[in-house]
Amino acid sequence: MDTYYRPEDLHKFSSVGEHAPRLWKKFSEWYAEVFKDGALDEKTKAIVALAVAHAIQCPYCIDAYTRTCLEKGATPEEMTEAVHVASAIRGGASLVHGVQMKNVIEKISL
Repeated sequence: MDTYYRPEDLHKFSSVGEHAPRLWKKFSEWYAEVFKDGALDEKTKAIVALAVAHAIQCPYCIDAYTRTCLEKGATPEEMTEAVHVASAIRGGASLVHGVQMKNVIEKISL
């Protein structure tokens, strides 16, 4: 079945810089710096990235950061728990917008 997502396309990521090499270089440098050890270690950053990837539903990121997590020593349990955290935040964010709905209901009902 044809889909927009093709796993082999992940390896073509850098090709998006072909027509803007200076910007791609800056992005690449920044991206590499972000994922270096700092206040958070590389494993923790990979787990955070995996959770965010699930929240924004990026299949390329999910593939890439699942591999990175495993390479950095994350366990399947840690990774799964992070996905549940992201899901809980995403679900909560949807629910809290119910307050906006209630405000409109109250305004219209007056």
